[in-house]
Amino acid sequence: MTEQSARPTSRDVARVAGVSQATVSLVLADKWRGRVSERTAGLVREAARALGYRPNLAARNLRLGRTRTALLVVPALTNEFFARVYTGAAEVAGEHGFGVVLYPSPAGVGPARDPFASARAALDGVIASSMATDALDAIRGADGADLPLVMLDSDPAAPGAAARVNLDIADGMRQVTEHLLGLGHRRLVHLASAIASWTFDVRADALAGAVRDVPDAAVRTVHAPLEVGAAREVVERALTAPGPRPTALVCDDDILAAGACKAVRRLGLRVPEDVSVTGFDDLALATAVEPELTTVRLPAERIGERGMSALLAVLDGQRPETGDLPVRLVVRASTAPPPPISGP
Repeated sequence: MTEQSARPTSRDVARVAGVSQATVSLVLADKWRGRVSERTAGLVREAARALGYRPNLAARNLRLGRTRTALLVVPALTNEFFARVYTGAAEVAGEHGFGVVLYPSPAGVGPARDPFASARAALDGVIASSMATDALDAIRGADGADLPLVMLDSDPAAPGAAARVNLDIADGMRQVTEHLLGLGHRRLVHLASAIASWTFDVRADALAGAVRDVPDAAVRTVHAPLEVGAAREVVERALTAPGPRPTALVCDDDILAAGACKAVRRLGLRVPEDVSVTGFDDLALATAVEPELTTVRLPAERIGERGMSALLAVLDGQRPETGDLPVRLVVRASTAPPPPISGP
C-alpha cells in the first residue's frame, strides 16, 4: 500500500464518527455552529485526531480562493507585549489551518510598507496592534476594499476596520490612579510616552479625569521615548524641579517605570519610601526590577486570540465578538503611602 493510499480521508473520518462527509467538512472548516450539535462536532474532531487526518489545505485553498495566511503588523519586535499578542493570534490561527506572518512596521506606529510584492495577493487579512487604521493603507489598499483589517488597541472611532478588539485601557489607568490617591498621594507626575498613539492618549485622559475628582490632587505630565535611559533623564529633571517634590510617578508602561526607578535611586531617594512608581503592561521586567512594580496587567495573549478569531469571523461572514477586554491592577512593592514630609 502506498503512502498516498494509506492517508486517511474525510470519508474515513465520516465513517468513524458516524456522520456524513458534509458534516465533517462543516466541523473541520469551523462552520458547524448552528448547523451541527456540539456533541457531533466533538465526535468528528475526535475521529480526525484518532485517524491522524489532515485536510488537503492546498486543494481547499484553491477552491476557496484563499491563502490561509494573516499578517500581524506591530510597531516593534523589541516589546514583549507584541510577542505575546503574536503568540495568542498564532495559536488560534493554527487551530484553523491558518498561518500568521509577523511584520514590524519600520516606521513604528506610522505608515507601514507592503512587505510583499502584493500583500493583497499573498494574504487573507491583516491584524494590526497599537497602530492607526490609515497606517495600513499601503498593505491593504487605499480604499480598504481588498483585505479585511482587524485593529487591536486602537481608536474605536476611526473608520476602515472590519473589526476592533480593545483593552479597557482607561479603566486600567483609573485603577492605578485610585490606588495612589487611596494611599494618600496628591502630587503626581505622569511619565507619558512620547509616541503619538490612541492608547497613550487614553491613559493620559483617564489619569487627568481621576485626579480632577480629588480637589487637593494635581498631576504634571512629562514625556519620554520608550527607553530606560531616556525615562531616567526625564524623571531626574522632574524630581529636581523647583517646588514640592512629587510623591508618585505614574508611567505609561513598565519600561518607562524601570527608568523612573533608576532616577529615584540616582538622586539618593528610595522606592517606595520617598517616591512611589507605577507601570503599565505587566511585562517580565515588572518582577525583574527591585522593588517589583505595581502595574496594570494586560492580557496580551488574549487580545491576539480575539484578534485572530475576529478576522476568521469576518472571512466567514460572521459577526465578531464585541466588548473590551478587562485589565487588572497588580499591586507590588513599588507603591506605598507618601512620606510625611516629601521634598524641600
